[in-house]
Amino acid sequence: MAKIHREMDDVRSIELDNAFYVEDGTWIESLTVASNTGFDPETVLEDISGASVFYSSEIPTASDDLEIRRLTILATESYPFILSLVLRQEAIPNRIVLQNDVFKIVTTTRDWDQFRSMADEVQETLGEFELLSVTQNENPGEPLDSGRLTEVLVSKLTDEQLAVLETAYNHGYFDIPREASATDLADELDIAQSTVSERLRTAERTLLALIYGPRE
Repeated sequence: MAKIHREMDDVRSIELDNAFYVEDGTWIESLTVASNTGFDPETVLEDISGASVFYSSEIPTASDDLEIRRLTILATESYPFILSLVLRQEAIPNRIVLQNDVFKIVTTTRDWDQFRSMADEVQETLGEFELLSVTQNENPGEPLDSGRLTEVLVSKLTDEQLAVLETAYNHGYFDIPREASATDLADELDIAQSTVSERLRTAERTLLALIYGPRE
């Protein structure tokens, strides 16, 4: 992940969706890569020793300034580094993202002692660790599967809904306190404020229906 991050000039984030060991130090790794500009995975990986593209697919977005690709790569390495720090402590990795040269990790541990053991190893190995939040939850979630969630969500929303959501997020509409109003979004998108509100409500309802709606 870090090597790919260094090879790309306009990368927004790289997320590790899954990793499977093959043999002789070879891993199959699934990544979701978001970039401000278009990129060719083969070109990005050609200067990375021991890494090659097995499969690549583009996830549609509503923005001309964003390209998202799901990559399946073959990588020769002793062990996916950040992942090993989590798994050695028998913690469940729920999400691993590299953004702005910082790894953000969501994990599930059995108890506080197990978490502290994992945190101490991260601190000792990497020299830096920051705890952002802790939540007690009976459902640990799926290991390393949030990249698939991104693909599902964008397939359920229209281009107009995606554009409104992305603009709202980037301009701080969902921040607390709110940094942009519906009028600001309307001006940015050059549409009526009522249209912004309607598309936001429709998009939010679609997302909530995925969570709370009937199961087929």
